Amino acid sequence: MRVSYDEAEILRIVEKNDIRFFRCQFTDIFGTLKNIAITRRQLKKAIEEGVRIDGSSINGFVRIQESDMILRLDLDTFAIMPWLDNGYKTARFICDVYTVDGKPFEGDPRFVLKKAIKQAQDMGYVMNVGPEMEFFLFKIKDDGTISTITNDNGSYFDLSPIDKGEDARRDIAITLEEMGFEIEATHHEVAIGQHEIDFKYADALTTADRIMTFKMVARAIAEKHGLYPTFMPKPIFGSNGSGMHCNQSLTKDGVNVFYDASDENKLSKEAYGYIAGLLKHVKNFAAITNPLVNSYKRLVVGYEAPVYLAWSKSNRSPLIRIPNAPKEGTRVELRNPDPSCNPYLALAVMLTAGLEGISKNLKAPDPVNANIYEMSLEELSDNGLDSLPKDLYEAIKLMEKDQLVNDTLGKHITDYYVKAKLIEWERYCIMVHPWETDEYLTVF
Repeated sequence: MRVSYDEAEILRIVEKNDIRFFRCQFTDIFGTLKNIAITRRQLKKAIEEGVRIDGSSINGFVRIQESDMILRLDLDTFAIMPWLDNGYKTARFICDVYTVDGKPFEGDPRFVLKKAIKQAQDMGYVMNVGPEMEFFLFKIKDDGTISTITNDNGSYFDLSPIDKGEDARRDIAITLEEMGFEIEATHHEVAIGQHEIDFKYADALTTADRIMTFKMVARAIAEKHGLYPTFMPKPIFGSNGSGMHCNQSLTKDGVNVFYDASDENKLSKEAYGYIAGLLKHVKNFAAITNPLVNSYKRLVVGYEAPVYLAWSKSNRSPLIRIPNAPKEGTRVELRNPDPSCNPYLALAVMLTAGLEGISKNLKAPDPVNANIYEMSLEELSDNGLDSLPKDLYEAIKLMEKDQLVNDTLGKHITDYYVKAKLIEWERYCIMVHPWETDEYLTVF
C-alpha cells in the first residue's frame, strides 16, 4: 500500500525530525537515477510550485532550445534517507517531470508507466508486481576503483563465513525496511559473490519507485562495507547472470483475477490471455527489459536463464513460470528481465502486452513441462519453441516494428531509445575485446 501524505503532514514530519536537506529524484530514459537538492527553506515552494531543471542536460530528455522543465514532487514518495545523518537528516521525493506549460513530459519514464496503469484502470484492473532483485557484490580497490573480485566463496543459500556479503546484504535490507519496504527474503544466490533481496509486491508504480530506491540504497550501504553492488546482468564469464524476475498479477475490486479454482492449472481466462500477450510481444520488448549488450550474455542456455518462449507451472526452464501459491497469490513470473532495465518502461510494456492478450482474447499455447534446456534442436522445433533475441541489435530491430511497444513508450522515447541503443551496438562492434587478443594475437 502506498502511504499518502499531504503538505501539512510533510512539513510537520520535517520539523519534528529536523530534516534540512531534500533530494528531488527522477529517472532518465535509460534508468539512471538523477536528483537536484534543495534545503528546508525551499521545501514549501517546491511542494507548491515544483523545482525547475535544465532538461537539455539529461540524456534523452529535450533539446537545448526546449531546456526548461519542472519537477513536481510526489508527496507519497517522501522518505528519510537513514544513512545520511551528519547532525541533520536528509529526505527524498520522487518526482514527475512536467513541461513549463504544465503538461506531463512525454519523455518521463514515470509518465509512460502511469499511462499504462491508466489503461489497466480503464479495464477495471490494478497491476501488482513483486520483483526478485539479483546483484553481485565486488570489492572496491584502495584507489576507489571497482574490481571484479568477489568477497566470498558462497553458493545458493550459503551463510557466513562462506558468504561474506551477508553483513552488507543484511544492512541493505534493514535500511530498506526503515524506508518503508517489507522485505520478504534475502539470500546468497548461485554464483560466487551473487545475492538476492526480494521485497513484497505492490502496485506497479510503487514497485518501479522501489526498484530505483533499492539500487540507490544498495550502493550507499554496500560502500560502507568496502563493496560495490553491480546490476550488470553478466559481469563474470562462466557464472550465472543476474535477473530481475517479475511476478505480476491483476486485481479487480481487490480480487486476484488470475485465479480460477475450476481450471486444471488454477488459472483464469484473464491469466491465459495475459500469458499469451506476454509471449506475443516479449521478443519485441526485450530491448527494454534486457537493454544492454551484456544482457544477452546472460540469456544463454546453461546458466538457468530463460531463452525459449514457453510457459509452465512445473519447472523453471521456460520464459514464464506460474509459481505454486494460494489463490490470492496466483501470479505470472516473467523471468527474462534483468536489473539493468528502466523499471518504469519495463513494467509499462509488460502490462500493455498482457492487457492486449486479455482484450483480444489471445490464446496461450499449451504449457511445456519438460526441461527445455535438455531438448535437442529437433525437439525444440517439434514443440514450435521460438527464442529471445540473440543480441541487442536483433532486439532493437524487433522493437522498432512492434506497434504496441512503440505506442506504450511514445514517439519521443522510442525514437531516442532506438537511436542511442544502435550507437551503443555500433561502439561494441568496432571495439577490440580481450577475447579477440587472447584468441588471435599469437596465432596469426
